Amino acid sequence: MKITSAKFVKGVVSADDSLSDGIPQIAFIGRSNVGKSSVINSLTHQSGLARTSSFPGRTQQLNLFLINNSVYFVDLPGYGFAKASKEVRERILKLISWYLFDSGYKQKKIVFIMDANTGPSHNDMEILRGLMEDGKHIIIVANKVDRLKKSEYKRRMQSIEDISEICKVIPYSSNKKIGISELTNEILK
Repeated sequence: MKITSAKFVKGVVSADDSLSDGIPQIAFIGRSNVGKSSVINSLTHQSGLARTSSFPGRTQQLNLFLINNSVYFVDLPGYGFAKASKEVRERILKLISWYLFDSGYKQKKIVFIMDANTGPSHNDMEILRGLMEDGKHIIIVANKVDRLKKSEYKRRMQSIEDISEICKVIPYSSNKKIGISELTNEILK
């Protein structure tokens, strides 16, 4: 399957009719600056669809993108380090938790993005554990694999696979176009 159309619908910070309109939702989650927006842009072949920034914490709402007029990509704010006040960081964590666990909205799949260079953080592990306990269908994207030294690649990928239990792990790089077709197929099947 292929992505033929993608458009930004809206940003939401609470219950919204768009989230309950019956269109399946694919949620993209990960630490601040892990590359969630870049992954969405590379999947849709639109470099400016999801706004990217070197400024951690840029996304502070749930950004909905309608893909092929049949599924939403939901770009969640990044957690962890953000250039924002403690109050804003706490509000972001509450929004993420509400959407994923308390809102009643069902996600068809969760695309959990990790930095292949640094591996999973403590926050990554906590959130991943919660998603698994809640029975979510999770795809782990080991992003930025193009930055790994060849000598470290196998060890880094193995450490991500070890913590992922039964989740599919996809090596990925937006810059080098690694994993795009595999992730697209996994998301849209």
